[in-house]
Amino acid sequence: MGIKLQTEFYNLIGQSDGILKVFDLVERAADSDSTVILTGESGTGKELIARALHHNSQRDSRGFIPVNCGAIPHELLESELFGHEKGAFTGAMQTRIGRMELADNGTLFLDEIGDMPMTLQVKLLRVLAESEIDRVGGGKPIKVNVRFITATHCNLEQAIKDGKFREDLFYRLNVIPIAIPPLRERKSDIPLLVNHYLKHFNQEKGKSITNISDAAMEILCSYQWPGNIRELANFMERMVVLSTDKILTPRDLPDKVMSDVPKETWEPLVQAEANETPAEFIRKSRNHAHYIGMPEEGVNLKQMVEEFEKELIIEALEKTNGVKNQAAILLGLNRTTLVEKLKKMNIQR
Repeated sequence: MGIKLQTEFYNLIGQSDGILKVFDLVERAADSDSTVILTGESGTGKELIARALHHNSQRDSRGFIPVNCGAIPHELLESELFGHEKGAFTGAMQTRIGRMELADNGTLFLDEIGDMPMTLQVKLLRVLAESEIDRVGGGKPIKVNVRFITATHCNLEQAIKDGKFREDLFYRLNVIPIAIPPLRERKSDIPLLVNHYLKHFNQEKGKSITNISDAAMEILCSYQWPGNIRELANFMERMVVLSTDKILTPRDLPDKVMSDVPKETWEPLVQAEANETPAEFIRKSRNHAHYIGMPEEGVNLKQMVEEFEKELIIEALEKTNGVKNQAAILLGLNRTTLVEKLKKMNIQR
């Protein structure tokens, strides 16, 4: 792959056919000045793709200016985009440079372009045709050299039929369309994304969760992810913050996931995981497909082994309702050895 997939501004993660097609289009389109329109559901990472297009182009040393057309009130959007002259309207106490001027020789990313009012669509069409803007209240046009990338989660062709979007503007914007698949169509990427956010939030929140159980991962892969990657990131942050164990298990999963995934899917997984012997648990943990690996700063091996041993002893006691003889059998220890460890580790029933 000839493009940068990770920078301080974005991380493009995935190996599924759908996302690899997107990466291929980014590689081929990045270094042109052609307009690109990104389509996809909310939360699929359209802004990340837009940033990748910018940072893999010859404009990467200049500004990447994002504007969410749906988040700015319509009456303010014109001034936000085009700027205004002093005295252009009540409250315009000084000249303001708009986002299009700020993006000169760089990239302007217009998110939720389908929410742009029709009056501004006309002005944007002129910018695309003439490469010049008029500030609100201005007397002369200003030349700009801007690469436009737009994004939308709605169907613009339907919006044209409904009279809410200009057909001529659509064809100006739709030079290179890139459709970003929803997460439910990228099942093989879910483990990669889970581990990425596990590492990220471990570092950000000062936690040290080592991995995620097979059962929990399979349940996450079975979930439909209506909020896509944004929803997955939010869930991972919640689980990392709230978990008190070193391994994320089904009991750490949000209620929404467990309620939306059919019970017949996750119940056998949870039961099988609950019936594992400690030896099986250790063996699986060592060979875990989702183990996130040793952090760059290294680990305190003695401390990690002690913590892991303590967790196993506590789990064995929980499984046997505190009966030390049975817990010792599960752990393959003599009862006296277990009692000594309980005292040393200050584990009390």
